Amino acid sequence: MRLSVVVAAATAFTFGAALAKLPAQTDEEKAKAAEAASKAAWTDKVGAYKMCLSMDHVAAAYRASPAGKAASGPAAGAPPCTDPGPYVSTATPAASKPLEASGAHSPPGTATSPPSNKATSAEMTGPRK
Repeated sequence: MRLSVVVAAATAFTFGAALAKLPAQTDEEKAKAAEAASKAAWTDKVGAYKMCLSMDHVAAAYRASPAGKAASGPAAGAPPCTDPGPYVSTATPAASKPLEASGAHSPPGTATSPPSNKATSAEMTGPRK
């Protein structure tokens, strides 16, 4: 009798925990989820593009072989491969990027001439103390 009560209590506790509701997502969590979905969709497009290029390469190699020359011409109605381009984040607009991401910390350009001071490092620091 006691065993059945313990089993019933454990079962109720387990199902109660399983049916508990999660807290509502914050705006930041929603943005991260949307960004992850966007990145996954772009990754799928890149994978499809690479597969298309691979299939075109194999088809061209087959058509160049003796067996391919006997076959009929190129596939009719096959759409060309379309490059999805670089990934563009939807979460962080370009105007609100932090300074580090915008390249503000980088120097304006490469040096085109040596420094104006012709003294060596030893001359600038002076004698040893």
